[in-house]
Amino acid sequence: MAKYDLVGATGCATGVAHTFMAQEALEKAAQKLGYTIKIETHGQTGVENRLTSDEIEAAQAVIVASDIDVGTERFAGKKLVVVPVAKGLKEPEELINKALNAPVYRQDKKLQSTEAVANNQTIGNKLYTSLMNGVSHMLPFVVAGGVLIAISFFWGINSADPKNSEYNQFAAMLNTVGSTTMNLMAPVLGAYIAEALAQRTGFVVGLAAGFITFNGGGGFLGAIVGGYLAVIVVWLLQKLFQPLPDDKFRGLKSIFLFPVLGVLITGAIMYWLNTPIKAINLGLMSWLKGFENTSPVLLGIIVGMMCAADFGGPINKAAYVTGTVLLAQGNYYFMAGVSAACIAPPLATGFAVLMNPKAYTKSEKTAGYVNFLLGSTHITEGAIPFAAKHPLWNIPAFMVGSAVASVLTYLTRITVPAPHGGFIVLPLVNKPFLWVLWIVIGAIISGALLALIAGRFAKKEAVVSSNESSIITETAQANPEDHDPSKILALNNIQVDVDVNDRDDALKYLADFAVQNNLATDAAKVLASYKQREQEGSTGMTEGFAIPHAQSAAINKSAMIILKLKKPIDWQSLDGQKIDTVISFLIPEVDSNSHLKYLSNTAKLLTHEDFIASLKKANTPEEIYHLFKNE
Repeated sequence: MAKYDLVGATGCATGVAHTFMAQEALEKAAQKLGYTIKIETHGQTGVENRLTSDEIEAAQAVIVASDIDVGTERFAGKKLVVVPVAKGLKEPEELINKALNAPVYRQDKKLQSTEAVANNQTIGNKLYTSLMNGVSHMLPFVVAGGVLIAISFFWGINSADPKNSEYNQFAAMLNTVGSTTMNLMAPVLGAYIAEALAQRTGFVVGLAAGFITFNGGGGFLGAIVGGYLAVIVVWLLQKLFQPLPDDKFRGLKSIFLFPVLGVLITGAIMYWLNTPIKAINLGLMSWLKGFENTSPVLLGIIVGMMCAADFGGPINKAAYVTGTVLLAQGNYYFMAGVSAACIAPPLATGFAVLMNPKAYTKSEKTAGYVNFLLGSTHITEGAIPFAAKHPLWNIPAFMVGSAVASVLTYLTRITVPAPHGGFIVLPLVNKPFLWVLWIVIGAIISGALLALIAGRFAKKEAVVSSNESSIITETAQANPEDHDPSKILALNNIQVDVDVNDRDDALKYLADFAVQNNLATDAAKVLASYKQREQEGSTGMTEGFAIPHAQSAAINKSAMIILKLKKPIDWQSLDGQKIDTVISFLIPEVDSNSHLKYLSNTAKLLTHEDFIASLKKANTPEEIYHLFKNE
């Protein structure tokens, strides 16, 4: 049996992209940090890579990055961290470190395991996870039912009505099957919200509550209320009957008392709540329908921004579910704008890598090309890696394109009778070519913005990369013993308590000191070489170190100079810290590249915490000299 340092589980509401992208991010982060890991995925095709009890037992810690319930009770006794799936994508390394230092997850043995929650999960997180669990199980019913209803329209909008001339028996059958499946939306939503927090008994009571609210007109909102009401009722019943010992009454409680009393109490409350909930539903739908006629531009902007805010997350799902509810009521306009706004972002990433290929890595370009396919089938999640890279810049860029696509769709009164499928359902769209055009326009606008942003950041990252590579990695293959820095370091080339005011002052001091110690013949030429190197990119490193270097015909031989400054100075260092230690290299013009090997080995020394600490403590030239000699 294979043993893993870490195990975990991922899952999202749609179970299409977030689930597996979080898995990949966690696996890469674990490999980088030197840990082995196994991630169980909860996608639309079911549970894959399932964890065994032995694998869980052998692991040091558990990471659950999921928007749906993945059964946390099996992780009792292990260090556990539970977060939304988005954090698995954005903060995989932080999650691994957090899990390894997390408190042990313990359950209250006096209560049913369904009532116990992870001691490091907030109430808000549990509410969010349970809601997404309901949405996740509901969506396949919405898609299956909606598409079948849409297909029935091939024979005419009224093809299911026996009294209409368009009536077709096969179309009527499709419509009936689709409508029945769509009508399961509310019961399934309520059932799986309750199941996430109160397991099997919650499922039964939540399902009943969902049917009751559906029949009473409570709809989607009523199903949410019914699901959480079912949880509260089940928990209260568990507490009420806690005195009855499980060994004698477990069957009676789980098969009879909890379901019967739970359905009775929850159903009665929902029966009376249906009237106000139905009124709220009708009011919200009327308000949204009003936007379609009076302010389609404003509606398009709102829908576009919501759909591009989190790419399959709760804000996106709020817009999508609203569209499906209106779709079930025969409103095909609202869903058209939602679909346009969801399709545009992944297409935009494809246009972005085409417009500015130099600004993207090979893997990013590949992902962008694949997103042409994903976006065309209404899968928005492919845009997540691009949004996560520079979220404060890229997400608004996505929002602009989605809003444009949605606004144009509403202005031209396009209808889409299917809740999913992307361009696959084009035969059902009333103005298919125009709809595709609006989506492509929105995607191109976002793509152009993304390409500009990526180019801007690529230039910044190229400067940092050139600094790091010229200082550290140009000669990583060198043998450290062949180019020991101490070989070019002399005791009289080390000075402490050097009083300089800024970087230019320090460079001038170095040039004059080189001439003074007969290492160079012309201080002005050496200084000019130092400054030219700094213009190419700062030699300020991290932890208060700078490694300036000069190459000139005025330099006699390779040498290293070390200065410990009396007070720290600004040097545009990589970590923003001021510099208090300067390690400089003097390079003859005919030195070829051997100086880079000395420089590289010195930079490697500065990655060791013990060496840095010793160098910081050294206060005399002799201490510094012997430290380098010993190393």
